[in-house]
Amino acid sequence: MYNLPNLLTISRIVVIPVIFLSIYIHSLTWSVLAAILFIIASITDYLDGYLARSRNETSSFGRLFDPIADKLLVVSALLIIVANRLVDEISYIPVVIIMCREVLVSGLREFLAEVKVGLPVTRLAKWKTGFQMTALSLILLGGVSSFFAITGEILLWIAGVLTFITGYQYFEKGMEYVRGEAASKMIKKEVKAATQKVINAASQVKSAVKNQAHKHNLKKASKKAKAAKKS
Repeated sequence: MYNLPNLLTISRIVVIPVIFLSIYIHSLTWSVLAAILFIIASITDYLDGYLARSRNETSSFGRLFDPIADKLLVVSALLIIVANRLVDEISYIPVVIIMCREVLVSGLREFLAEVKVGLPVTRLAKWKTGFQMTALSLILLGGVSSFFAITGEILLWIAGVLTFITGYQYFEKGMEYVRGEAASKMIKKEVKAATQKVINAASQVKSAVKNQAHKHNLKKASKKAKAAKKS
């Protein structure tokens, strides 16, 4: 649990309350500190996964808390941006898209994990994360320079578009499984119905054969009885 990748994941969670205080402490110094902490935390997001793979230190703790730390960090930064009005109100659109996507993907992963189906990260999703983290970092540094604020807001829109696309892709993958399950159930239902029809038909044939045999036996017995009377 206490290997370097996991410690980086834990540190990312620990700094979130400090970053979140920038909602209440309105000073340039604190804003810059919050931005620097966010940038460092974003870098650890890449480092912990890289180190875990390269050092063969993957763990259940990391698989559980790494995505949680990522989402807490991103959602906290988005709340700070909205609460402090660091972007124009029109730019709340990509903010909402990003937050909704995080909820959607979390729900999909939880559902698919129960049925042992993975939801791997796509290359486009990695680009989305890069634009998203860069955009949020620049917006948090917006008090230092308007260039950071404007550039960050532009990148936020790009991240919003990529977020919508990747969210839809993940949703489609989830629906593919659902449709596949529905089709599988339908096929099983049809096979079961067809099997039942075959069983019913076989039962009817069996009954007909029994009736025919019974009639044949009656005729045979009748002939024997008539033959006995004549003799």
